[in-house]
Amino acid sequence: MTRKKVKLAFITNDSARKATFKKRKKGLMKKVSELSTLCGIDTCAIIYSPYESQPEVWPDTRGVHRVLAQFKRMPEMEQSKKMVNQESFIRQRIAKASEQLKKQHKENREKEITQVMYQCLTGKGLQNLMMADLNDLGWLIDQNLKEIYKRIDELKKTAPPPPPPRPPPEAPQVTTGNLHLLQEQKPAVGLTMDAMQRPQWFTDWMNNPSDHQQMNSFGHGDEMMLSFTDNNHNTMWSNAFFP
Repeated sequence: MTRKKVKLAFITNDSARKATFKKRKKGLMKKVSELSTLCGIDTCAIIYSPYESQPEVWPDTRGVHRVLAQFKRMPEMEQSKKMVNQESFIRQRIAKASEQLKKQHKENREKEITQVMYQCLTGKGLQNLMMADLNDLGWLIDQNLKEIYKRIDELKKTAPPPPPPRPPPEAPQVTTGNLHLLQEQKPAVGLTMDAMQRPQWFTDWMNNPSDHQQMNSFGHGDEMMLSFTDNNHNTMWSNAFFP
């Protein structure tokens, strides 16, 4: 559970104010003792209150006189260099609050102009804007562009280099022996295709040429076989195949 922030204002309730005084006085004395022990410096504390007739001192009366005597031996400029009273303390608080207020005004103004910029991107015009609004809008756009360019430069610096180009594929190497083998196999394929297109009677004749040398007819024996000469060419083949 977070601790609730205490409002720095005068406590009007007497009993609450007295209880707060005792609690804070005890804590202040403890901090002074810790500061002297941890840092090895001479410190003292003198506290007056309406609840006690004599002031309360730390560490003791002799120690307080020794520290005060050492302080009075310092030059006046050094004595008052970091000295504050109630008025100067309040002035410091006011100046700090003014700086915080000024910073908050600037943040609110940037948010308003950012909203106007987004509305312009959706198509809303700039006719209702004053000169101060236009100047702030131009300043905000310039700031956004600077951030964009800065980010682009950072990405270019951190981007990995492009990969090297791939070498062209090498042509397949064929040895001379394999090339002769392919050349020898190519006619065999052609012969096989021719054999598939031949009729059955021609295949039989090629396989057994001796059985058909004395025959005057082949196939079914119904067609007369004539000598293949120029004179008998027209009479041998029909015009349907060879015009």
